[in-house]
Amino acid sequence: MYLKKYNLKNKIALVTGAGKGLGKACAIALAEAGANLIIISRTKKDLDQVAKIIKKFRAKCRSYVCDVTNYEEIKSIINKQPRIDILINNAGTNIPEHFTKVKRKNMEYLVKINTISSFNIAQLCAIKMIKAKNRKKVGGSIVNMSSQMGHVGGPIRSVYNMNKFGLEGLTKGMAIDLAKYNIRVNTVCPTFVVTPMTKKFLKDKKFKRDMLNNIPLGRFAEVSEIASAVVFLASDAASMVTGTSLLVDGGWTAK
Repeated sequence: MYLKKYNLKNKIALVTGAGKGLGKACAIALAEAGANLIIISRTKKDLDQVAKIIKKFRAKCRSYVCDVTNYEEIKSIINKQPRIDILINNAGTNIPEHFTKVKRKNMEYLVKINTISSFNIAQLCAIKMIKAKNRKKVGGSIVNMSSQMGHVGGPIRSVYNMNKFGLEGLTKGMAIDLAKYNIRVNTVCPTFVVTPMTKKFLKDKKFKRDMLNNIPLGRFAEVSEIASAVVFLASDAASMVTGTSLLVDGGWTAK
């Protein structure tokens, strides 16, 4: 009886940055839970591979090649969807630099992709969700992909800290404004996960050792562990959970 609430049948989920890494894992997990997908990425080849896997679960899948920093393009994609029930606001990146050496163009690019684009996509999807006649009854879920770096500081992470702390604040404000429509808004905050994005940072042996020493469970997260948290927050199993963070950090922030 209780496990039925994890079923996402008849739900339509939009995932950004769905071509690889966390976004890919989340899209596949949502399909496995029964949702139909709208996937967005900059690379067609990646999207085609993800769509193929999604269709194995007999889920419908629409793919769009788009850079999320292009507001008009992302607006056009979201507005043409007949319905959206779940948003996984995942697209983002990092350029680690010491605070005194942060290049202005890198800082502005990270703000553009991690903060402004996340805000724009969340707003466009929320407006689309609200328009559904039965929204209050069926509910909606927005999951902003944050990080443990939205809760604690980290070396060579000042701009990323700024982005993710901002996303945590945005999530709380959104949750309050959207509660009357029964649209829940939360973040998932992973520790270091082995993905194409982090692989290049983890090549540095000292950095890798230092990071592992900060995780009480003694290992990095798997993409499936983050995707499971996302499916929970997207589902009716989390119907009373809004305006909060699900930390999937192996205990990093517990210290």
